[in-house]
Amino acid sequence: MNFLSKRRRHKAARPLLLVLALMMVGLAYSFISPQQTSAETEMSQQIEEGRQLYQVSCSSCHGLNGEGNTLGPSLIGVGSASVDFMVSTGRMPAARPEAQIPARTPLYTQEEVDALAAYISTWGPGIEAPSEAQYSPEGLSEEDIARGGALFRANCSACHGIVGDGGALPEGKYAPSIIGTENIHIWEAMRTGPQQMPVFSKDVISDDDARAIIGYLNEAHEQPTFGGLGMGENGPVSEGFWVFIIGIGGIALVATWIAKKGARAR
Repeated sequence: MNFLSKRRRHKAARPLLLVLALMMVGLAYSFISPQQTSAETEMSQQIEEGRQLYQVSCSSCHGLNGEGNTLGPSLIGVGSASVDFMVSTGRMPAARPEAQIPARTPLYTQEEVDALAAYISTWGPGIEAPSEAQYSPEGLSEEDIARGGALFRANCSACHGIVGDGGALPEGKYAPSIIGTENIHIWEAMRTGPQQMPVFSKDVISDDDARAIIGYLNEAHEQPTFGGLGMGENGPVSEGFWVFIIGIGGIALVATWIAKKGARAR
């Protein structure tokens, strides 16, 4: 007993017991703590890649933490759908300040765009980029497409034209042509309201309605032009206007020429 008591009272006993206890706690924590999955690792790598891209190409206008400045708006809470639309269509990074940034050839691959979107989304929730089922017009009936046409004419044609070929707006701005625009970007534009476009939430235009509008535009853009020039395909009023100017105006000119020639003959 005296021998054991002396060993417990040894100066190194307490430090050794403390080290042993810490080792036991560490081992226990390693067993019960959640392990990072491969998906989480990939997400972390994607966010880091996006951070590096952002610092090089975006931070000078939007701030180091997306807070915005005099050159660019805040990106906090914009969501991945907005990032995908602006960068995938080549509108961002902007070449120069303009009244409205036009679409152009994108500078980044889709993987890089996704990385940027993942990083920017860490600053706050926003509209997420859609799944294919949300914007694909596959499986729509003719009734759905006709409903999409009615919705487009009611909500979009005032700026974009009857079939989406674009139109002018005040102060040097414009509604861009939708012809040739990818379906996902039409959906993202409706949901995020880029530049001059208003936001159409799901309370205003549901996902089914958005698919119907996209289906109408796809079908309208696939139709051939019968009988000559389409004259912008803006409908019977504008077409009738040109018929009146060219047709009636041409007849008036011919009649004037005949009258002058007859007068000279006399």
